[in-house]
Amino acid sequence: MPKYVIEREVPNAGGLSKDQLQGISQTSCGILRNLGPSIQWIESYVTDDKLYCVYIAPNEELIRKHASEGGFPANKISQVRCIINPTTAE
Repeated sequence: MPKYVIEREVPNAGGLSKDQLQGISQTSCGILRNLGPSIQWIESYVTDDKLYCVYIAPNEELIRKHASEGGFPANKISQVRCIINPTTAE
């Protein structure tokens, strides 16, 4: 199943409270449940003004549907082609 990184422009994302982040997460999980098991949220990284979210999904269209239904931006969706880490150097 393809893996994607979604870049979401969210002004002051790094300043969101724990409760706000929990609310966003709950909304996302509710939509994912409705969309079915073929799309999965792995994790997200919160920076000052963006969220970088990692998803597994059969296609980009399903990720866009999740974003649309949740009212989340999906400014850029990139399919992961390969994963490397320090052991790649060995």
